[in-house]
Amino acid sequence: MNGFQAYWLVSTYRLTRLQFDRELHQAVVAAVQQQLLADVWAPQTPRFNLHLAGTSVSRISPRRRLMQASTVTIQPGAGAPQDTQTSRRNPSHIILDDWSSGTHVGLAGLTHAYRQQLHQRGIDSAAAGLDTFSLRRRPRASVLTTQPPLLTAHHPPPVLLSPAYGLYAQARPLPPTSYLWQRLGGLLGGSLLLLVLTGSCFVLVWHTLRAQRKLVEVKNDFINNMTHELKTPLATVTAAVETLARFGLQADPPKARTYLHIARTELRRLADLVDKVLTIATEEQAHLVLHPEAVRPAELVQAAVCRHQLQADKPVHFQLEMAPDEVIRADRFHLEGAINNLLDNAIKYSKESVSIQVSSRRTAGGWQLTVQDDGIGIAGSDQAAVFDRFFRVPTGNLHSVKGFGLGLYYVRQVAERHGGHVTLRSELGQGSAFSLWLPAA
Repeated sequence: MNGFQAYWLVSTYRLTRLQFDRELHQAVVAAVQQQLLADVWAPQTPRFNLHLAGTSVSRISPRRRLMQASTVTIQPGAGAPQDTQTSRRNPSHIILDDWSSGTHVGLAGLTHAYRQQLHQRGIDSAAAGLDTFSLRRRPRASVLTTQPPLLTAHHPPPVLLSPAYGLYAQARPLPPTSYLWQRLGGLLGGSLLLLVLTGSCFVLVWHTLRAQRKLVEVKNDFINNMTHELKTPLATVTAAVETLARFGLQADPPKARTYLHIARTELRRLADLVDKVLTIATEEQAHLVLHPEAVRPAELVQAAVCRHQLQADKPVHFQLEMAPDEVIRADRFHLEGAINNLLDNAIKYSKESVSIQVSSRRTAGGWQLTVQDDGIGIAGSDQAAVFDRFFRVPTGNLHSVKGFGLGLYYVRQVAERHGGHVTLRSELGQGSAFSLWLPAA
């Protein structure tokens, strides 16, 4: 909640509380007037005359005098109806002062009228009440005298009942909870909703910025790796061709064949890199098209193992635990590519030598292939993202292992297109185990 919203709510609360106190005071005033004039302003009396007895006149100022009477008699008269209406609308100019005889308004009736006034103003009147008290004043004190200073915090001011005896009526303090909820409930609810929406927007923006930052880092990492991977074979082929062109080597066919073999190997490697990128780009536009057929997984694994043993630049030991006659229905080409990527990943992310165990088994409703190694492992914070496109385990600006972060992403795509999934169990420094599960046809 910002400072402006908090200031606005506090100011609104203070104004509403002042309005509540003002409503209480106005209700007391209205109740007193209603009780004092109840017998005077009867609706069935259209005309009246006032007869005063026991009058006395006192000087208020050189030009003003105050007439007081001990008895006021109201009789029908010949006054015009509009006079009655005018007096009814402006009762403040008539002073009914008969308390010199000791009579006064009943507190019970006044309290009932007060509660009615509160109800009309939308204030809970169940606990409402009035107190009366007397401040001894001289008999000639008039209603023009200002009210005594009896105001306290959140306490309605007293209302004069008897000028002669200084009798006042004052409302008892009422809890403003219900009144404040009626007036401020919508504002508080709206403010809370606005606060929740604002906080949610900040959280969403924060997560979006984090995701965007991660995407930028992945993009830059991919561009750096791609540039390095493409420049290396190009530089090697360029050097081999320049050597053949400069020195001829017609007299040394074995050396010429060696340079040609190097150039051919690097060009094949370059073609493989381009194929990987094109394959992923094609998958973004259209899903993999599968051609399921009867496949012996053991044959695909054995072929991939032989290929990696020939290409590996470190000692690699394979242990196979697969039924040679086991048959499943899958796309041969894509399943072979997924197996090849799992083995390639196990070899790349290992130590000076690596031991890889490949096993398969039938499960409830499917078939599972597990590739387990004793390599460097993957931290728990990175395991959820290893199957994302272009993701590579962060190692700073330099990567000792070549790649684009596409291999495991491709494995996941193949598994999901077959209706299966791929999972990972790994511990940093203890190796990893990838499990590829495909449903039974």
